[in-house]
Amino acid sequence: MNIKKALIRTNQIALLTASLGVAASSNAADQELLDILLSNGAIDQSQYDALMQRETLNSTDILPDTSTEIISSPAVATEVSRQIEEKFPVKASRVSSGFRFETSDEKFRTDLQWRAQTRYTTPFRSDPRKLSAFGKDQSNFEARRLRMKIGGHGFQPWLRYYFEVDLQPSRDTDDGASNASARVIDWRIDVAKWDWGGIRLGQWKVDMNRERVDSSGRQQFVERSIANRVFTIDRQVGIQLRGHLFQDTPADMRYFAGVFNGEGRGVNNTDDNMMYMGRLQWNFLGRDVPFRQTDVEYTELPMGSLAIAGATNKGSCTRWSSSGCGNLDGFESAANAAPDQYDINQVVQEFAFKYRGFSAQQELHRKRITDTVNNTKSELTGGYVQAGYFFHNMFPAVPEPLELAIRYAFVDEPNASTLQFENAREELTVGANWFFSGHNNKITVDFSHLKLDDALVNIGESENRLRMQWDVSF
Repeated sequence: MNIKKALIRTNQIALLTASLGVAASSNAADQELLDILLSNGAIDQSQYDALMQRETLNSTDILPDTSTEIISSPAVATEVSRQIEEKFPVKASRVSSGFRFETSDEKFRTDLQWRAQTRYTTPFRSDPRKLSAFGKDQSNFEARRLRMKIGGHGFQPWLRYYFEVDLQPSRDTDDGASNASARVIDWRIDVAKWDWGGIRLGQWKVDMNRERVDSSGRQQFVERSIANRVFTIDRQVGIQLRGHLFQDTPADMRYFAGVFNGEGRGVNNTDDNMMYMGRLQWNFLGRDVPFRQTDVEYTELPMGSLAIAGATNKGSCTRWSSSGCGNLDGFESAANAAPDQYDINQVVQEFAFKYRGFSAQQELHRKRITDTVNNTKSELTGGYVQAGYFFHNMFPAVPEPLELAIRYAFVDEPNASTLQFENAREELTVGANWFFSGHNNKITVDFSHLKLDDALVNIGESENRLRMQWDVSF
């Protein structure tokens, strides 16, 4: 049989296989398929009449067993591969970042992933920041995060893009329905042709500190520490220069320098003041430490990093979150503050380490808020240290998917009623993770002891909290 006939037969095989996959039980579809095969000479009239008498069809009813021999011919196999690439230019596969669609020339790629994070919390769902928050019991189920992630590259592998949509943010009973509307939280484009320097523009969690940049789906505990709300600069709109220098050497380091609106997620700047930030990360063991908590990957060679970062901004915000520009307790809301009322300067020191199932990280923050309207200065200090380990590596009787972890965090901040007084908050949390499939499918349980000392009334209060969470990505 020559190549041309073999290709005809191969195309028939492909057509038949695809058609029978969906039409095996449909007489109408069977007849349509047989009409096609009769018209192109794959079967004759007598075969057509005989096959029409069958209730169902499969490939062995029509094609001889020699089809395997035809395809195994090297010349035919090469031609078949070429035709498949021409007729089916997009390949589909399943990877850790979701379902992947990629052109055969690898110039375009899209990864699509869905994620659900469901949680139960008792006796309260958020971190208590005032004495009045203690004693108000609230047991709650919620879909804490429902996300759709779309990322990949276009035209060139180094021209990358990423979008993330928050589909249904939780809301309180007195919030409007708009508070639970779907929203685009991340959108960005990376020009990353060279490791030593690239440009990112768009809206994303600014690379200020590890705990915030670590995805909520890559955390060691149910939620970030009590320090996060106070010190994160969160998602901003802007542009950033970033790079990786001296890779695989003792001088291995990453740098980040950016300019942003400073108004938070999806908000235009109100004046010509901008937010400026910079971060320098030294990977002192010559191996880069990714923004991902725990060592579920079981790092065979130790990796560690030390980092310092800083940011400055002048505007109406004293804090930021996924919801955008906001205010810390005791400061004017963004809606009521003057456009450039608060001059904020903050720095952070950071450490991270991973090795053979053990992971640890730490941050120490310092933040100064200068109120240019009331001529006051407020100093805030906070941080955390946490560690986790897969004890199966030490005691084989411990289940392999189980990780145990512990975290301590603190925040010293102005009293909400009188900024001249300073409150102290503390958190001690123990947690356990069970990894079904790494971070893409895990259950987390943590138990916290939360404490607040109110300097204004000289009263302290504390309470325990239990949280359980299932985080799964498809």
